[in-house]
Amino acid sequence: MSQIEERLIQRIRQRAEIGKAKYGTTMERNDITFAGWLKHLQEELMDAAIYAEKLRQIIDFSEQQKEDDDVRE
Repeated sequence: MSQIEERLIQRIRQRAEIGKAKYGTTMERNDITFAGWLKHLQEELMDAAIYAEKLRQIIDFSEQQKEDDDVRE
């Protein structure tokens, strides 16, 4: 296994510990319905889309700044 996978596994373990401390349970819980899990997934994916859009804006701004700097030179 590469160091990339090892780091990801470590981060997953850390997230599991944070979740256990925050919610007092693990992902093995049985108190959420299929529809509930689906809702959680959808909310997380919407958050991910927002983060992706923010990063695209940062990249676009950075590229625009570089173009502006190139024109000035």
